[in-house]
Order: sequence, then C-alpha cells, then structure tokens
Amino acid sequence: TSLTVQMRDRRDGDDSVRVGFTCSKKVGNAVVRNRAKRRLREIARLDLPHLAKAGHDYVLIGKKDVTATREFESLRADFAKALGKLG
Repeated sequence: TSLTVQMRDRRDGDDSVRVGFTCSKKVGNAVVRNRAKRRLREIARLDLPHLAKAGHDYVLIGKKDVTATREFESLRADFAKALGKLG
C-alpha cells in the first residue's frame, strides 16, 4: 500500500472529524515529505467528507518511495481501501 491510515473513536459526543498527516524522514528529504503531505491533504479533502465516521480522528501516514510518486487515483483507491478495512 502507499499509505497507512489510523483511526480512533474519541467517544466525547463531538461529531466532528479531525485529521492529521505525518511523513517521517524515511519518506525522503523535505521536498519529498512536503509533496507527500500535500497529496495526503488533498485526498483527505476530497474523500473524508463522505467516507469518515463522525466523532473519529484520522492520521494519514506517508510511506517511503510510494506516497510522493504513486499515481494520484491509485493513492485515493488505497485510502478508500484502508478506510474500508478500518470499518
């Protein structure tokens, strides 16, 4: 897969969805990490409104040599698949 998604149910009665992004130095230099995070932010902007569960937090984690270079539609499909596995 081209990214990892973590999800947590806050159980605090707030129905908002929060999202975070991270790419470690293993992903690449600053330019590559920033590109990967920009792509993850765009995927979250496009897909989280209709795929996310209310009251949950999500963290999208970029992966080395893949997140910054993979075809964007494939990256979106990987994201949707990861969310499907989370429930």
